Amino acid sequence: MTQYMLSVHVGDEGYSDPKSTDTQRMYAQVDVFNNELRASGAWVFAGGMHPASTATLVTSKDGKTTNTDGPYMKNDVQLGGFWVIDVADRDTALVWAGKGSAACEGPVEVREFQG
Repeated sequence: MTQYMLSVHVGDEGYSDPKSTDTQRMYAQVDVFNNELRASGAWVFAGGMHPASTATLVTSKDGKTTNTDGPYMKNDVQLGGFWVIDVADRDTALVWAGKGSAACEGPVEVREFQG
């Protein structure tokens, strides 16, 4: 078995009002997907992220640590959430990524962990 990270990338609009009908629909779809992953035995771990604007960048150099508010990269699209799955091969990971993309209504990147 091989572990893959399926990462969801969203723009600022991906952090709309959590009480909106569209957001609640998407949350319900992701819950169904998460339950399917768990039932299959592929689930390892998953999590959603707060907006990148809430991030703090920590840098250590020459024994000094600096904290900077905001995301590391200034992009239109940021990491919105992820799943870590354990599956037989890349093709299986791609199938799960397609289902995850449909559930969260956005693109999902598939990357294998170094082993």
